[in-house]
Amino acid sequence: MSSAVIDARYLAPPEPMERVLEALPHLERGQSLTLLLHREPFPLYTLLTAREFAWVTTLGEDGTYRIVISHRP
Repeated sequence: MSSAVIDARYLAPPEPMERVLEALPHLERGQSLTLLLHREPFPLYTLLTAREFAWVTTLGEDGTYRIVISHRP
């Protein structure tokens, strides 16, 4: 599975969400998109659900949220 990474930890809202939404149409089945942020993106989760994407969020020891986005199975 290939993966792209958007490191948006130092970007101001709404740029992280905009970058993810721009990348989603290019995400093929079997690929994932990883978003790195310093805050949990609750509004993004709603948009991902509406677009039928799945995600897994983990919080690193450094305070970075890692959101791995993929197509729903």
